[in-house]
Amino acid sequence: MAGDKDSGSGLNNDVTSSPLYMHPSDYPKQMHVNDALTDKNHSDWSQEMLNFIFAKNKVGFINGAIVKPERTIVDYMPWIRCDAMVKGWLTTAMEKEIRNNVKYVGTANGIWVDLAEQFGKESAPRVYELKQS
Repeated sequence: MAGDKDSGSGLNNDVTSSPLYMHPSDYPKQMHVNDALTDKNHSDWSQEMLNFIFAKNKVGFINGAIVKPERTIVDYMPWIRCDAMVKGWLTTAMEKEIRNNVKYVGTANGIWVDLAEQFGKESAPRVYELKQS
């Protein structure tokens, strides 16, 4: 349609499609899974959390695909804000004891990896691989 931002490729190329974009309704203390993470439900919890994070276009923060830029790079602060948001989503959806075990982990990816190691990698779902072209 004339005037659309879409160039006919089927892709939305506006700023909201960037993984560094945060919607105004997003906040770190949101609970986005049915049950908080316990020592017995990691597989189900991580699948639900992964689906939520994928829908928010933030999977690169947990699978390590979106690397923390140097402080001098313009994307540094947006990256820090997004990573903090994802860490908030992860830790809010955990029992207190588990949250205390990961609260000093520096990044969302670090928390995700730590949980996979703590609860067994074989029970964790695969993190969506994002291929850059």
